[in-house]
Amino acid sequence: MGLVELVAVAFGLAMDAFAVSVGKGLSVGRARPVHALTVGLWFGGFQMLMPLLGFLLGRRFGPLITAYDHWVAFGLLVLIGARMIRESLNHEAPLDASFAPRAMFPLAVATSIDALAVGVTLGFLEAPIVHAVLLIGAVTFVVSAIGLAAGGRLGERYKSRAELAGGLILIALGVKVVVEHLGLVP
Repeated sequence: MGLVELVAVAFGLAMDAFAVSVGKGLSVGRARPVHALTVGLWFGGFQMLMPLLGFLLGRRFGPLITAYDHWVAFGLLVLIGARMIRESLNHEAPLDASFAPRAMFPLAVATSIDALAVGVTLGFLEAPIVHAVLLIGAVTFVVSAIGLAAGGRLGERYKSRAELAGGLILIALGVKVVVEHLGLVP
């Protein structure tokens, strides 16, 4: 997996955190820099941790399923992407305005579950995990901070579009993995 694919994965994964950050921005109104730092650290930190855990799981159990790894990667990416698309169409109630750990922890876990599955996929693809988790974390940090700041200005309609775009990116990457493995493209 090359740099372009890793950047696409990072942005795809960051869309959940962006969508939640927009919602947080909408609920808090005018976000302060400390709010942007808080969402960036929570979401970016968990987006770094979860793919690393997934990678370790993928590496541990990878030899058992190497003949099917491309199909596993495809399945995980398509399922995650489809879930993100489904969530983009589901307009939920606004988030509360709290930035306390009791409010941020469940959001950070929820937005990074996808990253755990992608980490498993990165293990199968033998991706450079250190670069991948640093890139995913940094992109998510920045995208979350931007989402929070933009939340009050942009409105609810962009939240679902961001999640939709993230889902489409992950599905496209899943298709690319299978197409490359089957030798349909050079």
